[in-house]
Amino acid sequence: MEGNSGVSFMKYGSVLSLCVVLLAYWFRSPQDAVLDDRLDAVLSSLLRAEQKVGFDNVARPKVAVGFGGCVDLIVDGVTLLDKIGLRPTEEPLHHDYIENAQQLAQSFAYFFAPGAASERFVINDTLFSELVEASRELPGNRWSIGGNAPVMAGRMATEGCDVLLGGSFSPDFTEVLSQHITVAGNVVEEPDIHLILEYPSGASWGRYTSRRANRYIVHSDDHNPYLASMEDFAQKLKDFNPDLLVVGGLQMMDSFPFKSGERQALLSRLAELLSSSSPQTGVHFEMASFVDEGLMEDLLRLIVPHADSLGMNEQELPNILSLLKGSNVTVLSDPNPRVATVLDQMRELYRLINQLYRDANEKSGSDGKRRPLTRLHVHTLAFQAIIVTHGSQWKNTMSATAKASLTANRHVCGSPNIDPSKARLIMDDSFSISRREGSQRILLQESRPVSCWDEDDYEICVAPVLVCTEVYQTAGGGDNISAAGLVLQI
Repeated sequence: MEGNSGVSFMKYGSVLSLCVVLLAYWFRSPQDAVLDDRLDAVLSSLLRAEQKVGFDNVARPKVAVGFGGCVDLIVDGVTLLDKIGLRPTEEPLHHDYIENAQQLAQSFAYFFAPGAASERFVINDTLFSELVEASRELPGNRWSIGGNAPVMAGRMATEGCDVLLGGSFSPDFTEVLSQHITVAGNVVEEPDIHLILEYPSGASWGRYTSRRANRYIVHSDDHNPYLASMEDFAQKLKDFNPDLLVVGGLQMMDSFPFKSGERQALLSRLAELLSSSSPQTGVHFEMASFVDEGLMEDLLRLIVPHADSLGMNEQELPNILSLLKGSNVTVLSDPNPRVATVLDQMRELYRLINQLYRDANEKSGSDGKRRPLTRLHVHTLAFQAIIVTHGSQWKNTMSATAKASLTANRHVCGSPNIDPSKARLIMDDSFSISRREGSQRILLQESRPVSCWDEDDYEICVAPVLVCTEVYQTAGGGDNISAAGLVLQI
Protein backbone atom coordinates (compact mmCIF):
# COMPACT_ATOMS: atom_id res chain seq x y z
CA MET A 1 0.00 0.00 0.00
CA GLU A 2 2.72 2.49 0.95
CA GLY A 3 5.58 0.89 -0.97
CA ASN A 4 8.64 3.04 -0.27
CA SER A 5 6.48 5.90 0.95
CA GLY A 6 7.85 5.77 4.52
CA VAL A 7 11.05 7.67 3.78
CA SER A 8 9.48 9.96 1.17
CA PHE A 9 6.65 10.86 3.54
CA MET A 10 9.10 11.92 6.24
CA LYS A 11 11.21 13.91 3.78
CA TYR A 12 8.44 15.67 1.89
CA GLY A 13 5.42 15.69 4.21
CA SER A 14 7.07 18.15 6.59
CA VAL A 15 8.35 20.30 3.70
CA LEU A 16 4.83 20.56 2.28
CA SER A 17 3.50 21.50 5.71
CA LEU A 18 6.01 24.34 5.87
CA CYS A 19 4.85 25.51 2.42
CA VAL A 20 1.26 25.48 3.62
CA VAL A 21 2.31 27.68 6.55
CA LEU A 22 3.77 30.25 4.13
CA LEU A 23 0.70 30.21 1.87
CA ALA A 24 -1.59 30.65 4.86
CA TYR A 25 0.37 33.76 5.82
CA TRP A 26 -0.52 35.54 2.57
CA PHE A 27 -4.24 34.68 2.58
CA ARG A 28 -5.16 35.47 6.20
CA SER A 29 -7.64 38.20 7.12
CA PRO A 30 -6.45 41.15 9.27
CA GLN A 31 -8.66 40.28 12.27
CA ASP A 32 -7.17 36.77 12.36
CA ALA A 33 -3.58 37.94 12.02
CA VAL A 34 -2.55 37.45 15.65
CA LEU A 35 -4.15 34.01 15.91
CA ASP A 36 -2.73 32.94 12.54
CA ASP A 37 0.75 34.09 13.50
CA ARG A 38 0.55 32.03 16.68
CA LEU A 39 -0.62 28.90 14.89
CA ASP A 40 2.06 29.31 12.21
CA ALA A 41 4.77 29.73 14.83
CA VAL A 42 3.63 26.70 16.85
CA LEU A 43 3.41 24.54 13.73
CA SER A 44 6.84 25.59 12.47
CA SER A 45 8.37 24.92 15.90
CA LEU A 46 6.73 21.49 16.21
CA LEU A 47 7.97 20.55 12.75
CA ARG A 48 11.52 21.58 13.67
CA ALA A 49 11.32 19.54 16.85
CA GLU A 50 10.08 16.50 14.90
CA GLN A 51 12.84 16.84 12.31
CA LYS A 52 15.63 16.82 14.89
CA VAL A 53 15.51 13.02 14.78
CA GLY A 54 15.43 10.86 11.65
CA PHE A 55 16.48 7.51 10.20
CA ASP A 56 18.81 8.74 7.45
CA ASN A 57 21.79 6.38 7.09
CA VAL A 58 20.43 4.24 9.93
CA ALA A 59 19.00 0.72 9.64
CA ARG A 60 15.19 0.58 9.78
CA PRO A 61 14.00 -0.17 13.32
CA LYS A 62 12.25 -3.53 13.71
CA VAL A 63 8.88 -3.59 15.45
CA ALA A 64 6.60 -6.55 16.17
CA VAL A 65 2.91 -5.67 16.65
CA GLY A 66 0.02 -7.93 17.76
CA PHE A 67 -2.85 -8.81 17.73
CA GLY A 68 -5.76 -9.16 15.38
CA GLY A 69 -7.29 -6.92 12.79
CA CYS A 70 -10.50 -6.19 10.99
CA VAL A 71 -12.11 -4.21 8.22
CA ASP A 72 -13.52 -0.90 9.38
CA LEU A 73 -16.78 0.28 7.83
CA ILE A 74 -16.91 4.00 8.58
CA VAL A 75 -20.21 5.89 8.47
CA ASP A 76 -21.83 8.95 9.95
CA GLY A 77 -23.30 7.67 13.21
CA VAL A 78 -26.43 9.82 13.32
CA THR A 79 -27.23 9.08 9.67
CA LEU A 80 -26.98 5.33 10.31
CA LEU A 81 -29.26 5.43 13.35
CA ASP A 82 -31.77 7.52 11.41
CA LYS A 83 -31.67 5.05 8.52
CA ILE A 84 -32.55 2.07 10.72
CA GLY A 85 -35.27 4.10 12.41
CA LEU A 86 -33.64 4.18 15.83
CA ARG A 87 -35.07 7.19 17.62
CA PRO A 88 -33.09 9.11 20.26
CA THR A 89 -33.60 7.67 23.71
CA GLU A 90 -34.83 9.66 26.69
CA GLU A 91 -32.53 7.67 28.98
CA PRO A 92 -28.79 7.61 28.18
CA LEU A 93 -27.33 4.53 29.87
CA HIS A 94 -24.05 2.66 29.96
CA HIS A 95 -24.14 -1.00 28.90
CA ASP A 96 -21.15 -3.35 29.05
CA TYR A 97 -22.35 -4.96 25.81
CA ILE A 98 -25.27 -4.48 23.40
CA GLU A 99 -28.15 -6.96 23.24
CA ASN A 100 -30.84 -4.99 21.38
CA ALA A 101 -31.62 -1.75 19.56
CA GLN A 102 -32.83 0.02 22.70
CA GLN A 103 -29.51 -0.61 24.45
CA LEU A 104 -27.68 0.61 21.35
CA ALA A 105 -29.62 3.90 21.46
CA GLN A 106 -29.01 4.31 25.20
CA SER A 107 -25.30 3.52 24.93
CA PHE A 108 -24.74 5.75 21.90
CA ALA A 109 -26.48 8.70 23.61
CA TYR A 110 -24.42 8.14 26.77
CA PHE A 111 -21.13 8.73 24.96
CA PHE A 112 -22.33 10.96 22.10
CA ALA A 113 -23.23 14.03 24.16
CA PRO A 114 -19.87 14.40 25.96
CA GLY A 115 -18.02 13.32 22.79
CA ALA A 116 -16.24 10.39 24.43
CA ALA A 117 -14.81 7.50 22.40
CA SER A 118 -16.32 4.10 23.12
CA GLU A 119 -16.31 0.56 21.77
CA ARG A 120 -18.89 -2.12 22.53
CA PHE A 121 -19.43 -5.78 21.68
CA VAL A 122 -22.82 -6.58 20.06
CA ILE A 123 -23.92 -9.95 21.35
CA ASN A 124 -26.98 -9.97 19.05
CA ASP A 125 -25.78 -11.29 15.64
CA THR A 126 -29.03 -10.32 13.90
CA LEU A 127 -28.82 -6.72 15.08
CA PHE A 128 -25.19 -6.44 14.05
CA SER A 129 -25.91 -7.85 10.59
CA GLU A 130 -28.73 -5.33 10.14
CA LEU A 131 -26.36 -2.51 11.11
CA VAL A 132 -23.72 -3.72 8.63
CA GLU A 133 -26.22 -4.02 5.77
CA ALA A 134 -27.66 -0.57 6.46
CA SER A 135 -24.14 0.86 6.60
CA ARG A 136 -23.26 -0.67 3.22
CA GLU A 137 -26.16 1.23 1.67
CA LEU A 138 -25.26 4.63 3.12
CA PRO A 139 -23.77 7.10 0.66
CA GLY A 140 -20.34 8.29 1.68
CA ASN A 141 -19.41 5.18 3.64
CA ARG A 142 -15.73 4.19 3.63
CA TRP A 143 -13.88 0.91 4.09
CA SER A 144 -10.40 0.77 5.58
CA ILE A 145 -7.94 -1.52 7.34
CA GLY A 146 -8.84 -1.55 11.03
CA GLY A 147 -7.81 -2.97 14.36
CA ASN A 148 -5.20 -1.62 16.77
CA ALA A 149 -2.37 -3.82 15.55
CA PRO A 150 -2.72 -3.25 11.76
CA VAL A 151 -3.23 0.50 12.26
CA MET A 152 -0.14 0.82 14.47
CA ALA A 153 1.81 -1.42 12.08
CA GLY A 154 0.80 0.74 9.13
CA ARG A 155 1.87 3.93 10.86
CA MET A 156 5.21 2.47 11.91
CA ALA A 157 5.91 1.17 8.41
CA THR A 158 5.07 4.61 7.01
CA GLU A 159 7.45 6.21 9.52
CA GLY A 160 10.37 3.99 8.52
CA CYS A 161 10.13 0.68 10.43
CA ASP A 162 10.11 -2.96 9.35
CA VAL A 163 7.12 -4.59 11.02
CA LEU A 164 6.03 -8.11 11.98
CA LEU A 165 2.23 -8.05 12.33
CA GLY A 166 0.34 -10.73 14.24
CA GLY A 167 -3.20 -11.27 13.00
CA SER A 168 -5.56 -13.49 11.02
CA PHE A 169 -6.42 -11.76 7.76
CA SER A 170 -8.07 -12.44 4.41
CA PRO A 171 -5.92 -12.47 1.24
CA ASP A 172 -7.47 -9.17 0.12
CA PHE A 173 -6.47 -7.63 3.44
CA THR A 174 -2.80 -8.62 3.26
CA GLU A 175 -2.48 -7.46 -0.36
CA VAL A 176 -2.97 -3.80 0.60
CA LEU A 177 -0.48 -3.79 3.48
CA SER A 178 2.87 -2.04 3.14
CA GLN A 179 5.74 -4.06 1.70
CA HIS A 180 7.52 -3.37 5.00
CA ILE A 181 4.91 -5.41 6.93
CA THR A 182 5.25 -9.18 7.29
CA VAL A 183 2.14 -11.00 8.50
CA ALA A 184 2.22 -13.82 11.05
CA GLY A 185 -1.10 -15.59 11.43
CA ASN A 186 -3.82 -17.67 9.84
CA VAL A 187 -5.67 -16.87 6.62
CA VAL A 188 -9.41 -16.31 7.03
CA GLU A 189 -12.00 -16.05 4.26
CA GLU A 190 -14.20 -13.43 5.94
CA PRO A 191 -12.52 -10.82 8.15
CA ASP A 192 -14.23 -9.38 11.19
CA ILE A 193 -16.04 -6.09 10.51
CA HIS A 194 -16.07 -3.14 12.89
CA LEU A 195 -18.68 -0.42 12.42
CA ILE A 196 -17.27 3.04 13.11
CA LEU A 197 -20.05 5.52 13.89
CA GLU A 198 -18.26 8.85 13.47
CA TYR A 199 -19.74 12.22 14.40
CA PRO A 200 -18.41 15.80 14.22
CA SER A 201 -18.34 18.37 16.98
CA GLY A 202 -21.75 20.00 17.30
CA ALA A 203 -23.62 17.08 15.71
CA SER A 204 -27.22 16.65 16.90
CA TRP A 205 -29.26 13.54 17.63
CA GLY A 206 -32.61 14.45 19.11
CA ARG A 207 -31.95 16.59 22.18
CA TYR A 208 -28.29 15.55 22.30
CA THR A 209 -25.42 17.62 20.88
CA SER A 210 -21.85 16.31 20.75
CA ARG A 211 -19.24 18.41 22.56
CA ARG A 212 -16.42 17.18 20.33
CA ALA A 213 -15.83 15.00 17.28
CA ASN A 214 -15.40 11.33 18.10
CA ARG A 215 -16.65 7.83 17.30
CA TYR A 216 -18.74 5.02 18.74
CA ILE A 217 -17.56 1.58 17.61
CA VAL A 218 -19.55 -1.66 17.58
CA HIS A 219 -18.28 -5.11 16.65
CA SER A 220 -19.25 -8.76 16.85
CA ASP A 221 -15.90 -10.44 16.27
CA ASP A 222 -15.39 -14.15 15.74
CA HIS A 223 -11.58 -14.29 15.37
CA ASN A 224 -9.93 -11.45 17.30
CA PRO A 225 -10.94 -12.38 20.88
CA TYR A 226 -9.06 -15.68 20.61
CA LEU A 227 -5.68 -14.13 19.64
CA ALA A 228 -5.64 -16.74 16.88
CA SER A 229 -2.34 -15.54 15.43
CA MET A 230 -0.38 -15.74 18.69
CA GLU A 231 1.41 -19.07 18.12
CA ASP A 232 2.56 -18.23 14.59
CA PHE A 233 3.55 -14.75 15.80
CA ALA A 234 5.59 -16.27 18.64
CA GLN A 235 7.44 -18.56 16.22
CA LYS A 236 8.34 -15.78 13.78
CA LEU A 237 9.27 -13.45 16.64
CA LYS A 238 12.30 -15.59 17.51
CA ASP A 239 14.05 -14.88 14.21
CA PHE A 240 12.69 -11.34 13.79
CA ASN A 241 14.53 -10.03 16.88
CA PRO A 242 12.58 -6.75 17.20
CA ASP A 243 13.72 -3.52 18.83
CA LEU A 244 10.16 -3.09 20.10
CA LEU A 245 7.23 -5.42 20.79
CA VAL A 246 3.77 -3.79 20.81
CA VAL A 247 0.61 -5.41 22.17
CA GLY A 248 -2.85 -4.02 21.45
CA GLY A 249 -6.34 -5.12 20.48
CA LEU A 250 -7.04 -6.93 23.76
CA GLN A 251 -10.30 -5.00 24.18
CA MET A 252 -11.76 -7.53 21.72
CA MET A 253 -11.89 -9.84 24.74
CA ASP A 254 -14.05 -7.35 26.63
CA SER A 255 -17.50 -8.82 27.47
CA PHE A 256 -16.90 -11.67 25.00
CA PRO A 257 -18.68 -14.93 26.03
CA PHE A 258 -15.62 -17.13 26.60
CA LYS A 259 -15.93 -20.55 28.16
CA SER A 260 -14.79 -20.75 31.79
CA GLY A 261 -11.02 -20.26 32.07
CA GLU A 262 -10.57 -19.67 28.34
CA ARG A 263 -9.67 -15.99 28.55
CA GLN A 264 -7.24 -16.47 31.43
CA ALA A 265 -5.50 -19.26 29.49
CA LEU A 266 -5.05 -17.02 26.45
CA LEU A 267 -3.68 -14.14 28.52
CA SER A 268 -1.37 -16.48 30.44
CA ARG A 269 0.07 -17.69 27.14
CA LEU A 270 0.55 -14.07 26.05
CA ALA A 271 2.25 -13.32 29.37
CA GLU A 272 4.69 -16.16 28.67
CA LEU A 273 5.44 -14.71 25.24
CA LEU A 274 6.11 -11.25 26.71
CA SER A 275 8.22 -12.54 29.59
CA SER A 276 10.42 -14.52 27.20
CA SER A 277 11.28 -11.48 25.08
CA SER A 278 14.80 -10.10 25.22
CA PRO A 279 15.53 -7.47 27.89
CA GLN A 280 16.88 -5.32 25.04
CA THR A 281 13.45 -5.36 23.37
CA GLY A 282 11.08 -2.69 24.63
CA VAL A 283 7.52 -3.87 25.34
CA HIS A 284 4.62 -1.46 24.84
CA PHE A 285 1.00 -2.15 25.79
CA GLU A 286 -1.65 0.04 24.17
CA MET A 287 -4.72 0.44 26.32
CA ALA A 288 -8.26 0.71 24.94
CA SER A 289 -11.88 1.01 26.00
CA PHE A 290 -12.36 -1.64 28.72
CA VAL A 291 -15.47 -2.06 30.88
CA ASP A 292 -15.11 -5.68 31.98
CA GLU A 293 -13.50 -5.47 35.43
CA GLY A 294 -12.52 -9.14 35.35
CA LEU A 295 -10.60 -8.59 32.12
CA MET A 296 -8.97 -5.42 33.48
CA GLU A 297 -7.83 -7.29 36.57
CA ASP A 298 -6.38 -10.06 34.38
CA LEU A 299 -4.51 -7.47 32.32
CA LEU A 300 -3.09 -5.80 35.43
CA ARG A 301 -1.99 -9.17 36.76
CA LEU A 302 -0.74 -10.85 33.58
CA ILE A 303 0.15 -8.25 30.93
CA VAL A 304 1.04 -4.89 32.50
CA PRO A 305 3.89 -6.36 34.64
CA HIS A 306 5.69 -7.37 31.43
CA ALA A 307 5.41 -3.97 29.70
CA ASP A 308 7.83 -1.12 30.25
CA SER A 309 5.74 1.31 28.18
CA LEU A 310 2.02 2.11 28.27
CA GLY A 311 -0.12 4.22 25.92
CA MET A 312 -3.67 5.45 26.55
CA ASN A 313 -6.14 8.33 26.15
CA GLU A 314 -7.86 10.61 28.65
CA GLN A 315 -10.66 8.06 29.23
CA GLU A 316 -8.41 5.05 29.71
CA LEU A 317 -6.01 6.75 32.16
CA PRO A 318 -8.54 7.30 35.01
CA ASN A 319 -10.03 3.89 34.24
CA ILE A 320 -6.86 1.88 34.94
CA LEU A 321 -5.94 4.22 37.80
CA SER A 322 -9.30 3.70 39.49
CA LEU A 323 -8.93 -0.08 39.34
CA LEU A 324 -5.38 0.03 40.69
CA LYS A 325 -6.63 2.05 43.66
CA GLY A 326 -9.26 -0.55 44.47
CA SER A 327 -12.28 1.20 42.98
CA ASN A 328 -14.55 0.27 40.10
CA VAL A 329 -13.96 0.84 36.42
CA THR A 330 -14.72 4.43 35.36
CA VAL A 331 -16.92 4.19 32.28
CA LEU A 332 -16.95 7.91 31.41
CA SER A 333 -14.45 10.62 32.36
CA ASP A 334 -13.92 14.25 31.36
CA PRO A 335 -13.24 14.19 27.59
CA ASN A 336 -11.35 17.51 27.84
CA PRO A 337 -9.26 17.31 31.03
CA ARG A 338 -6.83 20.01 32.15
CA VAL A 339 -3.11 19.40 31.81
CA ALA A 340 -2.56 19.46 35.57
CA THR A 341 -5.23 16.80 36.13
CA VAL A 342 -3.72 14.44 33.55
CA LEU A 343 -0.17 14.93 34.82
CA ASP A 344 -1.21 14.16 38.40
CA GLN A 345 -2.96 11.00 37.21
CA MET A 346 0.10 9.99 35.19
CA ARG A 347 2.40 10.49 38.17
CA GLU A 348 0.11 8.37 40.35
CA LEU A 349 -0.15 5.59 37.76
CA TYR A 350 3.62 5.60 37.28
CA ARG A 351 4.14 5.41 41.05
CA LEU A 352 1.56 2.66 41.67
CA ILE A 353 2.74 0.36 38.87
CA ASN A 354 6.37 0.70 39.87
CA GLN A 355 5.48 0.09 43.51
CA LEU A 356 3.78 -3.16 42.46
CA TYR A 357 6.95 -4.06 40.56
CA ARG A 358 9.13 -3.43 43.62
CA ASP A 359 6.74 -5.29 45.94
CA ALA A 360 6.66 -8.33 43.64
CA ASN A 361 10.45 -8.43 43.46
CA GLU A 362 10.78 -8.20 47.23
CA LYS A 363 8.24 -10.99 47.70
CA SER A 364 9.53 -13.52 45.18
CA GLY A 365 12.90 -12.15 44.12
CA SER A 366 13.84 -10.60 40.81
CA ASP A 367 13.31 -13.21 38.10
CA GLY A 368 14.08 -10.83 35.25
CA LYS A 369 10.64 -11.34 33.75
CA ARG A 370 8.78 -8.40 35.27
CA ARG A 371 9.60 -4.94 34.04
CA PRO A 372 9.36 -1.55 35.71
CA LEU A 373 7.27 1.06 33.92
CA THR A 374 9.75 3.42 32.26
CA ARG A 375 7.53 5.14 29.69
CA LEU A 376 3.95 6.44 29.84
CA HIS A 377 2.24 8.28 26.95
CA VAL A 378 -1.19 9.86 27.31
CA HIS A 379 -2.84 11.35 24.22
CA THR A 380 -5.72 13.80 24.55
CA LEU A 381 -7.56 16.06 22.14
CA ALA A 382 -5.71 19.17 23.32
CA PHE A 383 -2.22 17.91 24.16
CA GLN A 384 0.27 15.04 24.32
CA ALA A 385 2.13 14.10 27.52
CA ILE A 386 4.98 11.60 27.90
CA ILE A 387 6.85 10.48 31.03
CA VAL A 388 10.21 8.70 30.57
CA THR A 389 12.44 7.33 33.32
CA HIS A 390 15.95 8.78 33.47
CA GLY A 391 18.53 6.35 32.12
CA SER A 392 15.97 4.10 30.41
CA GLN A 393 16.24 2.91 26.80
CA TRP A 394 13.67 5.44 25.58
CA LYS A 395 15.27 8.40 23.80
CA ASN A 396 14.29 11.64 22.02
CA THR A 397 11.32 12.35 24.29
CA MET A 398 10.92 15.97 23.21
CA SER A 399 10.90 15.11 19.49
CA ALA A 400 8.62 12.12 20.09
CA THR A 401 6.08 14.32 21.89
CA ALA A 402 6.15 16.80 19.02
CA LYS A 403 5.70 14.01 16.47
CA ALA A 404 2.75 12.57 18.40
CA SER A 405 1.14 16.01 18.40
CA LEU A 406 1.62 16.50 14.66
CA THR A 407 0.38 12.99 13.90
CA ALA A 408 -2.87 13.76 15.73
CA ASN A 409 -3.65 16.49 13.20
CA ARG A 410 -2.38 14.53 10.19
CA HIS A 411 -4.56 11.53 10.98
CA VAL A 412 -7.76 13.34 11.94
CA CYS A 413 -7.54 15.75 8.99
CA GLY A 414 -6.59 12.87 6.68
CA SER A 415 -3.52 14.55 5.20
CA PRO A 416 0.25 14.38 5.82
CA ASN A 417 0.36 18.13 5.23
CA ILE A 418 -0.85 20.29 8.11
CA ASP A 419 -2.93 23.29 7.08
CA PRO A 420 -3.06 25.86 9.92
CA SER A 421 -6.29 27.30 8.48
CA LYS A 422 -7.92 23.96 9.42
CA ALA A 423 -6.50 23.83 12.94
CA ARG A 424 -6.85 25.51 16.30
CA LEU A 425 -5.18 25.39 19.70
CA ILE A 426 -7.48 24.53 22.59
CA MET A 427 -4.77 24.01 25.20
CA ASP A 428 -4.50 26.92 27.64
CA ASP A 429 -1.88 29.64 27.09
CA SER A 430 -0.27 28.43 30.30
CA PHE A 431 -0.77 25.37 32.48
CA SER A 432 -0.03 24.22 36.02
CA ILE A 433 2.14 21.14 36.23
CA SER A 434 -0.01 19.85 39.11
CA ARG A 435 -3.30 20.58 40.88
CA ARG A 436 -1.38 20.94 44.13
CA GLU A 437 -1.45 24.46 45.54
CA GLY A 438 1.54 26.58 44.59
CA SER A 439 2.52 24.40 41.63
CA GLN A 440 4.63 25.90 38.88
CA ARG A 441 2.86 27.32 35.82
CA ILE A 442 4.43 26.89 32.40
CA LEU A 443 3.77 29.38 29.62
CA LEU A 444 3.12 27.99 26.14
CA GLN A 445 5.90 29.47 24.03
CA GLU A 446 5.23 29.52 20.30
CA SER A 447 8.95 29.20 19.52
CA ARG A 448 9.34 26.22 21.91
CA PRO A 449 5.89 24.66 22.25
CA VAL A 450 7.14 21.36 23.69
CA SER A 451 7.72 21.88 27.42
CA CYS A 452 10.02 19.37 29.16
CA TRP A 453 11.21 19.23 32.76
CA ASP A 454 12.68 16.78 35.26
CA GLU A 455 10.95 15.37 38.35
CA ASP A 456 12.02 12.61 40.72
CA ASP A 457 13.48 9.84 38.50
CA TYR A 458 11.79 10.84 35.24
CA GLU A 459 11.34 13.53 32.57
CA ILE A 460 7.95 14.90 31.52
CA CYS A 461 7.24 16.46 28.11
CA VAL A 462 3.98 18.15 27.10
CA ALA A 463 3.08 19.41 23.62
CA PRO A 464 -0.06 21.20 22.36
CA VAL A 465 -2.08 19.59 19.57
CA LEU A 466 -3.10 21.59 16.52
CA VAL A 467 -6.66 20.30 16.71
CA CYS A 468 -8.12 19.56 13.28
CA THR A 469 -11.28 21.60 12.59
CA GLU A 470 -12.28 19.76 9.38
CA VAL A 471 -12.46 16.19 10.62
CA TYR A 472 -11.92 13.35 8.15
CA GLN A 473 -11.67 10.57 10.75
CA THR A 474 -11.21 10.04 14.47
CA ALA A 475 -11.10 6.22 14.55
CA GLY A 476 -7.54 4.97 14.78
CA GLY A 477 -6.31 8.29 16.12
CA GLY A 478 -4.84 6.94 19.33
CA ASP A 479 -3.11 4.06 17.54
CA ASN A 480 -1.51 6.38 14.98
CA ILE A 481 -0.45 8.89 17.63
CA SER A 482 1.00 6.29 19.97
CA ALA A 483 2.85 4.49 17.16
CA ALA A 484 4.36 7.72 15.83
CA GLY A 485 5.62 8.69 19.26
CA LEU A 486 7.21 5.28 19.79
CA VAL A 487 9.06 5.35 16.47
CA LEU A 488 11.39 8.14 17.59
CA GLN A 489 12.08 6.57 20.98
CA ILE A 490 13.47 3.16 19.96
